[in-house]
Amino acid sequence: MDKKNLHKCIAEVGEVIADHERFVIMSHVRPDGDAIGSQVAFGFSLMAMGKTVFLVNEDGVPESLEFLKGAGAVSTPPIEPLDIEVAIALDTATKPRLGDGALHAASKAKVWLNIDHHISNPAYGDINLIDATKPATGQIVYEIIKALDYPLPEETRDAIYVAVSTDTGSFQYGSTTAETYDMGADLIRRGLDVGKINADTYDNHPYRRLELMRALLNSLEISEDGRLAHWELLGKTCEELSLQPDDSEGLIDLIRGVKGVLVAAFFEELEGGKIRVSMRSKDKGVNVCDVATQFGGGGHALAAGIRMAGPIADAKNKVLAALESTLGQAN
Repeated sequence: MDKKNLHKCIAEVGEVIADHERFVIMSHVRPDGDAIGSQVAFGFSLMAMGKTVFLVNEDGVPESLEFLKGAGAVSTPPIEPLDIEVAIALDTATKPRLGDGALHAASKAKVWLNIDHHISNPAYGDINLIDATKPATGQIVYEIIKALDYPLPEETRDAIYVAVSTDTGSFQYGSTTAETYDMGADLIRRGLDVGKINADTYDNHPYRRLELMRALLNSLEISEDGRLAHWELLGKTCEELSLQPDDSEGLIDLIRGVKGVLVAAFFEELEGGKIRVSMRSKDKGVNVCDVATQFGGGGHALAAGIRMAGPIADAKNKVLAALESTLGQAN
C-alpha cells in the first residue's frame, strides 16, 4: 500500500472510531504474538480515550503470552452477542479465521474494520487497511495510533513490541524495515524494558516444549537435494505430552535454518481429522503463499499456512508435491 492510500485508510479508520463508542476487537484462532499483541495494543489505546472495548479471541490468550500487560483483558467469546457498534478484525486473513464464537459475539456490529498485513486478505471489511509491506499488524496499529495521535499507554507500548518482534523473528526477517527499527526506538524511549520483555517472550518456555522438539526432530525428513525439510506432529503426541496449541510456535524456524534448506513445512494433526500446515521459505523465488492458496490457505510469500482435510499422509503427499514443483520452477 502506498503512503497516499495508507493515510486515506487511516483517516477512514479514525472517522469510524470518532463516530462510535462501543467496539469489539478480535484476532484469528490459535493466536500468535502479533494477533494478541495487536488486540491488546489497539484495545488499551481506545480504552484510554474513554471508549468501551471488548477484546475477544476464539481460543483466548496462549500460555506463552500471559505475561503481557493487558493480556488478562482478552476473553473467549461470550454466549450472547455483545452490545457493540464496531467490529475490528486484526491480523486475520479471512473472516472465518476469527472463529464462529467470535463472529457471533460481533454479530451486532454495524461497521467492520479489517486491519491486516496478509497479502491474501480478500478485503472483507467495510473499511480495509491491508498493508502487506508491513512485517506485522502490530506495526500498522502503531502507525494508526501515531497518525491519529491516540494515547499510547504502557500496555499498548509493550504489546506493540511483542507483536512486531514475534512476527519478524525478533527483527531478523527481511520484512523488517527502517520504520520497524524507528518504532522500536520510540517504544524504548517511552520506557519499554527490552531485556525483560525479550526474556519473557523468548526465554520462558515450559519443559514440554523441549519434549515436543525431540518428537519433531525424530520425524524430520529432508529431500534428496536438501532444499525441502519437513516434520510432523501427530495427535497422539499432543496427548502424550499434554501440549498447548502454542507450544509449537516458532519451532519450524529450526529446520528452516538448516544450511541448504530453502523451504520448511510443518504438518500437524488437529481434532476432527483436519491437518494444519505451516510453511516457511527463505528464498523470495519460492512463494509459499502461492502454494497455500492452492489448498484454500494463505499468508505471506515467505510464511503461509493451510488447514485441509486429512489423513496426514495424504495432506503431506499433496503439499510436498506442490512445494517440490514450486522449487523446481524456482530453478
